[in-house]
Amino acid sequence: MPDLNATASAERVHIGFFGMRNAGKSSLVNAVTGQALAVVSPVKGTTTDPVKKAMELLPIGPVVIIDTPGLDDEGELGALRVEKARQTLRQTDIAVLVVDAAVGLSPEDQTLLELFRERKVPCLVARTKADLLEERPAPGENEVYVSAVTGEGVFALKERLGAFAKTAGNQRHIVADLIEPGEMAVLVIPVDESAPKGRLILPQQQTMRELLDNRCTFAACQPQELTATLAALRQPPKLVITDSQAFGPVARDTPEDVTLTSFSILFARYKGDLPTLVRGAAQLGRLSQEDRVLICEGCTHHRQCNDIGTVKLPGWIRDYCGAEPQYTFTSGGEFPDDLTPYRLVIHCGGCMLNEKEMQSRLRAANDQGVPMVNYGVAIAQMHGILRRSLRPFPEILALLDGE
Repeated sequence: MPDLNATASAERVHIGFFGMRNAGKSSLVNAVTGQALAVVSPVKGTTTDPVKKAMELLPIGPVVIIDTPGLDDEGELGALRVEKARQTLRQTDIAVLVVDAAVGLSPEDQTLLELFRERKVPCLVARTKADLLEERPAPGENEVYVSAVTGEGVFALKERLGAFAKTAGNQRHIVADLIEPGEMAVLVIPVDESAPKGRLILPQQQTMRELLDNRCTFAACQPQELTATLAALRQPPKLVITDSQAFGPVARDTPEDVTLTSFSILFARYKGDLPTLVRGAAQLGRLSQEDRVLICEGCTHHRQCNDIGTVKLPGWIRDYCGAEPQYTFTSGGEFPDDLTPYRLVIHCGGCMLNEKEMQSRLRAANDQGVPMVNYGVAIAQMHGILRRSLRPFPEILALLDGE
C-alpha cells in the first residue's frame, strides 16, 4: 500500500547522475543510495532509459535519484537514449557528472558542464574508480574522488550534495503568505466523474497542509454548497480557493468583497512564473481556426468523457473567441522541443512536476516566442474574472495596469 504521508515526488530534490558509458554512473548510484537501484554491468550501454527512485537520502531528506544513459551511446537507438538523458536535465535540481578518473573529462562532459552552467544547475564532478589510481591530481573545487568498490568518497559526495540542496532551496509558499494565522479559508472542491475515488488531488492536499501548518482554519465544500457554507460562517473568510473548473459558479456565489482565486493560479505562482502566464492569457482572444494550440498536462491519467484538457478547455475557447483551433495534447513527461508551430501553450497547474521542470518548460516557450498560460489563468480569463482572481497579488495587477 502506498504511503499517503510520503513527500510527493514533485516536492523532492531531484539529483541526476550524468556521464559517459562505463564511467561508473550506475555503480555510484547504488553506492550512494545503498540499494541495487541500477543494473551494473561491464557492457557499455547497460542503462538504456533514465531510472528514477524516490527515497530518503541523508543528509538531504526526500530526494528523487535519477540514473541516466551514457552520453556517448551510439546508433539511432543510442541517439534516442542520449536525448532522454538530456531531457532529464529539465527536472534536475542538482547534477552529478560522473567521470572515470583514469580517463578524465570527455568533450561530451565539457559540453554538459557548459549546459549545467547555462541552466544554472549546481553540479558536482565525481571522479570514479579511485581505487584503481596510482596517482591522483588534487580535486577541483566541486570535485570528489569516489570508489563504488571501497566506498571511498561516497560519504563526502553525499555531504556535498546536502550542502548544495540547502543552497539551492528557497522558501516558496502556496498560500501561507496570503492568510494570517487564525484566519479562515473556504476550499471549493468539485466531486465529479474526474475526481479520484476516495482521494483529494495533490494541490488540494498541499494547500490544506500549508493552511494547517500556518495555524489557519478552513472549510471544504462542493460548488453547490458554497452559498450555504458562507452563510454558516460567523464572518466572511479571508480567501475562497476553488478548483478552476468551477470558477464561473463560484465567482457568482462568492461576495465581491471576499478574495477569490484558484488552486491552479496558486500553483502557477508556486511552480512557475505567474506574471508570464497572466500575460499569455491575452493570446486566447486572438486565436483563429488556422492556429495550433498545445494543451499539456503534467500527469498521466485516464481521460474522462468530460475531461478538462481535451473537452472543457476547447469548448470554453470556442465560446470565448468563436474559433476552433487545431489541438495537440500531451501528458506526463511529454513536452515538444519545438514549440514554434503553436500559437499558444496551455499548461496544467503542474502539481506532478517539480519546479525545475515547470521553469524549463516556461523558458522553452519564452525562448521560442510562444505565449504560455496555465489552466487556472486561462479559465479565469475566459470567464471574465481574471483580475478578480489576481487580487491576492496586487503586484501582478499593477504590472497589468502598467502594460
